[in-house]
Amino acid sequence: MFDYQFFIEVLVGGLLSGVMYSLVAIGFVLIYKTSGVLNFAQGAMLLFAALTFVSLAERGVPFWLALGTTLVIMVALGVAIERTVLRPLVNQSPMTLFMATLGLSYVIEGAAQLLWGTQVHGLNLGIDDVPFELGGVLISQFDLFAAVIAGAIVTAFALFFRFTRTGLAFRAVADDQFAALAVGLRLPRVWAAVWTAAGIVALVAGLLWGARLGVQFSLSLVVLKALPVLVLGGFDSVAGAIVGGVLIGAIEKLAEVYVGPFFGGGIEAWAAYVVALGFLLVRPSGLFGQKLVERV
Repeated sequence: MFDYQFFIEVLVGGLLSGVMYSLVAIGFVLIYKTSGVLNFAQGAMLLFAALTFVSLAERGVPFWLALGTTLVIMVALGVAIERTVLRPLVNQSPMTLFMATLGLSYVIEGAAQLLWGTQVHGLNLGIDDVPFELGGVLISQFDLFAAVIAGAIVTAFALFFRFTRTGLAFRAVADDQFAALAVGLRLPRVWAAVWTAAGIVALVAGLLWGARLGVQFSLSLVVLKALPVLVLGGFDSVAGAIVGGVLIGAIEKLAEVYVGPFFGGGIEAWAAYVVALGFLLVRPSGLFGQKLVERV
């Protein structure tokens, strides 16, 4: 007989773990939506944030002071990237911008290695990754904690972009850059704010992923987990990043448990990419992405 309780446990675990993917994907969406840049350096920023925080904490800096210091550093890093790398490349081809962020990712990783070394660090946020029972279903405390944090981040960004002047400028630039310029908006200032937001997201995602996997240089490869999320949700939709993340998380867990045995197991690492590839053939813009219509 089919075990519905076990199915629900696997499904809930996948949905909650998918929120971790959404956090990484949101960093991509913020940059891509306003400037059209696929920021491949997001993974390196995530690593830099986690490594900076844990290195400060290991040197005896109190938790909240280390967190605040890392936040200031990530804000400064985001602004510096926009001013020194992206601003000189305005109006260049998407491939040029992508290659710039790809090179930037290696520069950030090298800077992290130069500043903090290459050793692996453990990161304890005070939340044990142990299950608790809710209605007969076992749920990971850490996954639930990560989901709450992600929800708070998304809510904060939604309120910021809806009720502040900077948020209104962000939405105007995202809709039409030339129209935004025509009404007097300063695009560099908006882009700097967006890169700052991406740095904050990288800090939150870096702490959560660092606590889950350990703070090591392979942490930057978490960026690859966001690609299927972006394909499903859409590269220019924050809501799509959330929905795509939970869908990918659920697909991975369910595929590993129920389909994996037919292939000898181990399909969790690539099942999401198979689904994303199939989705590209049906709906290239994603569930919430903006469809591009070009006149021929």
